[in-house]
Amino acid sequence: MDESVHNNEACEHNDEAGMGKRGAARPMAEQKDEPGQRRLMLHRHHRQTLWIYWMLVMLGIWMVMAPLTFSYSVGTVEPSGGREVWLPMAERIAAMRWSDIISGLLLIFFGWRSLTPNRPYSLWICCFIGIWISMAPFIFWSPVAVAYLNGTLVGALVIALTILIPGMPNMIMYMKMGSETPPGWSYNPSSWPQRWIMIVTGFLGWIASRYLGAFQLGYLDVAWDPFFGASTTTVLNSSMSHSWPVSDAAIGTFAYTLECLMGFMGSPSRWRTMPWMVTLFGILVIPLGLVSIFLVISQPLVVGAWCTICLTTAIIMLPMIPLEVDEVIAMLQHLIQRKRRGDSLWTTFWKGGEPVEQNTDERSPELMDLPRAPGRVFLASIWGMSFPWTLITSTVLGIWLMFAPGIFGVGIETLAANVCHLVGALIVVVSVIGMGEVVRAGRYINVLLGLAIAVAFWFVIDSNVFLTLLAIITGVSVAVLALERGTKLETYGLWDKYVK
Repeated sequence: MDESVHNNEACEHNDEAGMGKRGAARPMAEQKDEPGQRRLMLHRHHRQTLWIYWMLVMLGIWMVMAPLTFSYSVGTVEPSGGREVWLPMAERIAAMRWSDIISGLLLIFFGWRSLTPNRPYSLWICCFIGIWISMAPFIFWSPVAVAYLNGTLVGALVIALTILIPGMPNMIMYMKMGSETPPGWSYNPSSWPQRWIMIVTGFLGWIASRYLGAFQLGYLDVAWDPFFGASTTTVLNSSMSHSWPVSDAAIGTFAYTLECLMGFMGSPSRWRTMPWMVTLFGILVIPLGLVSIFLVISQPLVVGAWCTICLTTAIIMLPMIPLEVDEVIAMLQHLIQRKRRGDSLWTTFWKGGEPVEQNTDERSPELMDLPRAPGRVFLASIWGMSFPWTLITSTVLGIWLMFAPGIFGVGIETLAANVCHLVGALIVVVSVIGMGEVVRAGRYINVLLGLAIAVAFWFVIDSNVFLTLLAIITGVSVAVLALERGTKLETYGLWDKYVK
């Protein structure tokens, strides 16, 4: 009896360590490279996660029954603002009905195939079916809200059940164990606290974007805004928004779905074991995030109106960029180091590479400590960012520029107001991103922005003397503040020489 209790306690201890390091239901892979051992672990892991593949079959049945249970032709709506869409109503109804039925049948078939171990292609196909289920409602302009609700939830569930909860399909067969912190780094940019804050911000962005998408698709009569009132409706129904063939807010919902879910993907060594995934995640967060932010910034210039929830999504996205750049750089450093050692760059990119050194991440707190020590976990989630007074001051000055025209009674449609709104917002973006130490050199863009607004107001004729004088002083101040690097708290291996 005592031996049984001792064994159970040992198993629980091992499981707890694995959960803390690898996430929910990750394969408990050991450092063994024999194909037979890995195949045995693969089959054992498949038995433990068999319920997941049955869930895929059940979700397939759910999708088949959805258009048969909830009519897609009763209570139909048109997109907001009289927007013209590429399909007439009858075809929109038929497209959504058949999309859900066919997606469900495919899920049943490939989910059933996934019940047998070692069928990664079936799982990947199920994953892409989940992606399609998430996209179909806004591509076909779903005429009923229930199909949009179904698609956003079931699509996310299918993606999670195929490549998140059980781990990447068959990754156990080639996973390279060991080394959690990148060589020369003082912290692990792929640790769970570092990813936790990305998951939270991604989820908040998903909620905000889905609300805006529901209005554009016609499921809401009014787009609520606590500060700008009807301006949100003006923005969402503007010519800029209507220039997209589908709802731009719904596209944002889909992007945030992927960002939130990809925060869960992989182990704390994913900068080394899954370079392809870190690359895709970086593309979603960095360039696409910048595009999203610039679209929001352009609203007062192009539309002449603000949207509180749109601004909220931009504010959510902005800190995600410096928080993700460090993981991308750690991944690139690993690829460079493996290439120098003669490894295939192609193979390393898709399957990961052996660690350059062996280490463990002893610094990062466990995510399960969040309820007990939220401050400690939060601080660990923003390692890699520091907050020099120069960048904080530049951020405040950028916000001041955005509001200055209204304070001094200059109309929102004047050139002076447009210059202040645009340059002020760009100063804020550059300053916040520059708080990420690995991209601190980007603060020099503020030199150009500061001088640009100082020079521009010598030629702006629809301003008043007070705004002109303060804009010039603000621009020169921002340019000077960008010259100093400020605090650097962490080390970054090969990238240290670029932190200037």
